[in-house]
Amino acid sequence: MATTRRRAAAAGLLASLVLSVTGCSSDSGNGGDNDKIEGAGGGGTSASVSPSASASRGKDAPVFDLPSDITVTSDLKPTGDAVKDAVLRDVAYSAQANIEAFGEGKGQTVNMARYFAGEALTYWVGRVAELKKDGLTVSGRYRYYGFEVTDIANGRTAAVRYCEDQSKAFSKEIKSQKVLRTKASDKSYLLYTLQAQKDAAGDWQVTRQNWKRGDASCVQGQ
Repeated sequence: MATTRRRAAAAGLLASLVLSVTGCSSDSGNGGDNDKIEGAGGGGTSASVSPSASASRGKDAPVFDLPSDITVTSDLKPTGDAVKDAVLRDVAYSAQANIEAFGEGKGQTVNMARYFAGEALTYWVGRVAELKKDGLTVSGRYRYYGFEVTDIANGRTAAVRYCEDQSKAFSKEIKSQKVLRTKASDKSYLLYTLQAQKDAAGDWQVTRQNWKRGDASCVQGQ
């Protein structure tokens, strides 16, 4: 029973991982088709954003401390609009911050506080604690792509969408360090839609977030 519960928790993890990360389903990482957060929106630094995005951040760019078995990549392409580029850069950072938090088993990190706010931050802090309590963490490769700003208002509120590839991402038992591998399928790909707001420091923070597993616009070949 303990093993069954652990694998169910692992499935939940992959159902919402970042961003991302613990979910509500029970089928080995293939989750329900839709998950929603109302109001909520990988030793060494293995995370990466495209060189152009990182350079634009300069010395103020965040540093991510990820376990050696976690890699996060974000494929960002310049839009030609400075505001949109800033929004997408920070949304990509939010995804990395989320993975970092789950990798560390600590929701209250500097990067989480920087790229999430209000109920979104509260939600993910709780999820990190829940996963750790279940004896699980994250492992593997998390890839983000298809970033797009779909709406922006008053230069301070934006709607964004992007895709996540979980085909090489897995949960892992903390005690045994056993990676709970699952078979990749269309449901290994997620479409995220979210709202972000610009804070006083100039960072864009995720405030609301929804996701849909197996969306045709995100699915790629196995």
